[in-house]
Amino acid sequence: MNIILYILAAVRAIIVFTSMAVFIMAYGISCIVVPHTKTRALNLRENFLKYITIPIFNIHIIKTGNPHAEPGLYVCNHRSFTDPMVICRYLKGFVIAKAEVAGYPIINKGAELTGVIWVDRNDQSSRTATRDKMVETIQAGYNVIVFPEGTVGTHKTTLPFKKGTFLEAAENNIPVTPIALEFRSPKDLWIKEKFVPQYFYQYSKWKTEVKIHFGDPISHHDGLYLHSHTQKWIDEQILIMQQDWSNAFD
Repeated sequence: MNIILYILAAVRAIIVFTSMAVFIMAYGISCIVVPHTKTRALNLRENFLKYITIPIFNIHIIKTGNPHAEPGLYVCNHRSFTDPMVICRYLKGFVIAKAEVAGYPIINKGAELTGVIWVDRNDQSSRTATRDKMVETIQAGYNVIVFPEGTVGTHKTTLPFKKGTFLEAAENNIPVTPIALEFRSPKDLWIKEKFVPQYFYQYSKWKTEVKIHFGDPISHHDGLYLHSHTQKWIDEQILIMQQDWSNAFD
C-alpha cells in the first residue's frame, strides 16, 4: 500500500508541475495579445488552484468567513507548504515567502508571475524592504498575505509572531485580517527538513482535509495591540477547529 501511495504522490506532482509549466507558457503567449497585469495573473493563480492543484491533490476544504472587499494585510498561522494554496484558492493577494523558495524550479516562476514578495528573514535590510513593499502593494489596491511565525509550527497553538508587519500596518492605517487554518492529519504538519521528503510524506495519502476561517479585519493605531489581538484570535480559532476533528496532535 505504501508503494502505491508513493506512486500516487509522484503522479500528482508530475501532473501539477507539468500543468503549471503549460499554464505559464500559455499565459506568456497570451500576453502578446492581452497585456500582463497583476489582476490577470492573480486570476490565473486562483483558477489554477481551483481547477488543477486542489482537485489533483484531493484537498477537501471546509471554509468559514470570507475575504473582505477592501485591500489589506491577511495574517495566518503556518503549518505546511499547502497553506498558501488553500488561502489563495479564496483570496487574491501577494504572499510574503522565504527567499529560499525562489530556488524551487517552476514553483518560483509561477510564484513570481502570480504574486509573491520574497524575504530573507536573516537579513535586516531584506526584512525592511519587504515591509516597505508590503505597504506599497496594499496602497496600490492589492492584498498581502503573511505568515508571521516566520516558519512552520507543529504545536497546537502558534509560535510567537514577529512584530514588524503589525507595527508597519498600524503606522500606515492598514487593516489586519486574521486567518486560522488547521489540518486533520498529522502528516500535514511539516516535520521533514527538506521539501521533497515532506511532499511525499504529506501527499502519499488519499486525501488532505483542512479547515480555514477568515476573521473580521482589525484596525488599530497600536501595532502591539494588532500583534497580540491577532495572535490571540488565531490561537483560539485553531483550538476550536481541532476539537473532535483533528488528530494531528494526538
